[in-house]
Amino acid sequence: QVQLLESGGGSVQSGGSLRLSCATSEYTGTNDEDLGWFSQRSGNWREPVAIIDHKGIIRYADFVKGRFTLSKDIAKNTLDLQMSSLKPEDTAMYYCAADWERMTMNPVRTPEIGYWGQGTQVTDSS
Repeated sequence: QVQLLESGGGSVQSGGSLRLSCATSEYTGTNDEDLGWFSQRSGNWREPVAIIDHKGIIRYADFVKGRFTLSKDIAKNTLDLQMSSLKPEDTAMYYCAADWERMTMNPVRTPEIGYWGQGTQVTDSS
């Protein structure tokens, strides 16, 4: 059973920082899977924010490059997203995802991803 549990969301003013964490079940700790964080703004598609593949290669969406940092802790089975210099447009529900099929940064492929957490809300309070 694959389980993904997000935490760390909240309300923050523009320019502030938040750290999101995704606790993955032991099964996802095989290091063969792709993991990622996705965001979904109201009325929009769910889109990739940052992905780490099974080789450890990290990719970021253009709109977060230089502001967000993805990190994976194999020993703790966690996937963290450090968010800095937050902007109003970062307001969204953020979801952790896992799959043994390769993930892409193409949001059209997002519905193909197999496993999702329940999400955590990030709100710009400015």
